[in-house]
Amino acid sequence: MNGTALTVFIFFFILVTVMGFLAARWRRGDLGHIDEWGLGGRRFGTLITWFLLGGDLYTAYTFIAVPALLYGSGATGFFAVPYTIIVYPFVFLVMPRMWSVAKKHGFVTAADFVKGRFDSHWLALAIAVTGILATLPYIALQLVGMQSVISAMGITGKGFMGELPLIIAFAILAVYTYTSGLRAPAMIAIVKDIMIYLTIIVVVAVVPAKLGGFAHIFSVAQTVLSHRSTPGAVILSPKAYLPYATLALGSALALFLYPHSMTGTLSASGRKVVKRNAALLPIYSLVLAFITLMGYMAIADGIKTKDTTTVVPLLLLHQLPSWFAGFAFAAIAIGALVPAAIMSIAAANLFTRNIYKAYIRLGATSQDEARVAKLSSLVVKVGALLFIVLLPKSYAINLQLLGGVWILQTLPAVILGLYTRWLHRHALLLGWAAGMIVGTSMAIANGFKSSIFVLHVGQGAFAAYAAVDALVANLIVAVIFTFIFNAIGANKGADQTQASDYLTSEASA
Repeated sequence: MNGTALTVFIFFFILVTVMGFLAARWRRGDLGHIDEWGLGGRRFGTLITWFLLGGDLYTAYTFIAVPALLYGSGATGFFAVPYTIIVYPFVFLVMPRMWSVAKKHGFVTAADFVKGRFDSHWLALAIAVTGILATLPYIALQLVGMQSVISAMGITGKGFMGELPLIIAFAILAVYTYTSGLRAPAMIAIVKDIMIYLTIIVVVAVVPAKLGGFAHIFSVAQTVLSHRSTPGAVILSPKAYLPYATLALGSALALFLYPHSMTGTLSASGRKVVKRNAALLPIYSLVLAFITLMGYMAIADGIKTKDTTTVVPLLLLHQLPSWFAGFAFAAIAIGALVPAAIMSIAAANLFTRNIYKAYIRLGATSQDEARVAKLSSLVVKVGALLFIVLLPKSYAINLQLLGGVWILQTLPAVILGLYTRWLHRHALLLGWAAGMIVGTSMAIANGFKSSIFVLHVGQGAFAAYAAVDALVANLIVAVIFTFIFNAIGANKGADQTQASDYLTSEASA
């Protein structure tokens, strides 16, 4: 056991735990109301929203998995960098419209918007269920990131005792999320992001110099990758262009469809705050590029491991003093708690608003909603914890692969719905079903080993991100059936929104 690293880790973990409980008194509001508990009262300004979204999107698993992909496969791992560059212009254009219409009508989730826009309980239910299913394995993967740093400090064991630190950490998370709602991860995200920035600055300043510089790091990485049983490279081959491009594009389109991203966006105090964050968040993309390079640093450092999730912790322990490694491990662990809290709140919001209130208790009050949301967030966390403790972590990784495929199938209803109501509500539901079936079938055909599916068309073979293929099928079905339903005069339902609702300013909101 690394006592120094563990001591530093525990200190910072206690610090954020105290902050989590104090957050209930920060920007006081009635936490018995779901708008206050689940969206922070929609009062977060530019700085808080920036930290919240940064903590929400750049997770512990990002810190662990992206360098691990570069370590294992080479240049393909860099897809995460262009996808985070692509996503922010998309956010700048689209999300202010979502914020405005949600503020105007009191929408808490994307499914709320779909219900109001298309007047379809079934389509809203499909969006809600998809969001919950895509979120649960995402929370579980945060635990994978936390597990890797806990084990790196020497806290290992079999059975219950081996998982006890993880259980304690998540129990604490569950309690302060229950009491403080979205305010807790918003406050903790400030500490988490500062710690991540300090860690990366030190790693970039110290580790490459100790390893002989970036030129040497890339040279060693190229040599090692090319001699592996499944060869990799630091430069993409032409065959990898389409998979790489579609993976980046599909991931970018999917990112803000996830419930936790939507929750972070809707918690902003105004549409201008959303726009400012779309302009400021690319700073995280620069940090992500340096995080990604840690995969090559690990290769140059001679680290050899079959479990690639341990690559970053091993590099930090080997190259940095124990006390700073403990600081970095705390940053990663807190980087698991922040998104896990937001994800559980987002999933709870979906269940409460779009399942409980829509089908179980139609006359639920705001207080009922808040109470059920708090309880649901606990259930979600317990489920994610049991997932990791009782099942192989490969299950969570496989389901997260499916999660990305699934959540992208909500794009036609949620994103296109912000601009047009031309697509028929029944056609959108059929398109969603087609996309879910196609995407899931592709993942199953790949044995859940890859998100890239090779599609054979005539004599050609086209490898692309399965989620994008499924989205194309989704859109084709939605368009074809829109023509059919319009031709037979099928009822399109009533639209609760008006054109001006999507452009509402802060003043009029």
